Amino acid sequence: MSEVSSDLAGAPKAPSDRAAADRPAPKPGILDIHAYVPGKAKAEGVAAPIKLSANENALGSSPKALEAYAEAARQLHVYPDPRANIVRAAIAERFRLEPERLVFGCGSDEVFQLLNQVFLEPGDNMVQGEFGFAAFGIGARAAGGEVKLAKEPGYRIDVDELLATVDDRTRIVFLANPGNPTGTWIPFSEVRRLHEALPPSVVLVLDGAYGEFALDAQFNDGLDLARDSSNIVVTHTFSKLHGLAGLRVGWGYAPAEIAAAVERIRLPFNTSVPAQAAAVAALADEDFQRASIALVEQWRPWLTQQLGGAGLDVVGPSATNFLLVGFPTAPGRTAAEAEAYLASRGLLVRGVSLYGLPNHLRITVGLEAHNRALVDALADFMQAP
Repeated sequence: MSEVSSDLAGAPKAPSDRAAADRPAPKPGILDIHAYVPGKAKAEGVAAPIKLSANENALGSSPKALEAYAEAARQLHVYPDPRANIVRAAIAERFRLEPERLVFGCGSDEVFQLLNQVFLEPGDNMVQGEFGFAAFGIGARAAGGEVKLAKEPGYRIDVDELLATVDDRTRIVFLANPGNPTGTWIPFSEVRRLHEALPPSVVLVLDGAYGEFALDAQFNDGLDLARDSSNIVVTHTFSKLHGLAGLRVGWGYAPAEIAAAVERIRLPFNTSVPAQAAAVAALADEDFQRASIALVEQWRPWLTQQLGGAGLDVVGPSATNFLLVGFPTAPGRTAAEAEAYLASRGLLVRGVSLYGLPNHLRITVGLEAHNRALVDALADFMQAP
């Protein structure tokens, strides 16, 4: 959790006080928001740590995307197409979507923020699972809305819990499927049941950031359901499967009216020239996509088995490129101590206490050498006197 400066923390918050204040004061609620905390990228005393903390693609980026990025460097003096039309056309063709119903953001995070801004006003609320992605709530609170959390028994979204949390001031329901940081998922039949039970005035946002790694026949990202719906938005990102996390390109497929509303407040030029070019190339590189999925399919079950054999509780089954791993609460074996120990061995993983999971770590599936080093280090940690 980021610390708020003592100067800002002491600033007047009530609207009546702000006008009379001797300095600018943020609007009510802003200083109550916990800033997003990314996965660690550095380990003290380790020059080149193995980063398994941010669910980045272990294979890097598509070679074709790298080539497109390098070529686009010749155009850095030019403003990008504000509507990202080359990406729009490529996605529309690939997924058989109407191009005018697509919206683009600086990562899917910005799409979430824009939807919160469009639909929430003070007194409204949005609903998400209790372990939902932090960006959902940050955007909702920034818009003046309340965040309502539905229980996730067994670390899994429960449709009945979501529906029980919805009230007459709910405007959005966010559902990450598969979930982050849990890695768990629900079948499409449950997504459909959720949608059918929601009031038509509530927007259902289906976050498919990790959907490409969910290969079970019962999984569906919801694009087909969204085609004929007036209240579903499906989002995807180029950060995970496509390995373009550093370029920040996300997209959403929305009803035409919602897409038009988002376009009214979306900042211009929110995806860059190199990002647009690389995204188009990455989308076309199906060999890289297959290799990325195959890597996860090979090593995710192996990691699950090995960590379970070491006495750890692996939440799952995971349908993502990461695992959520539970640790004992006894001193010497806790998640926080394991995270510190792994860092001392040059292995960075993600603590998720800010998600209400203080006894768990989120660990990205890496290359073979990374995975074996992780298992060896955790075995040593669990067996230490």
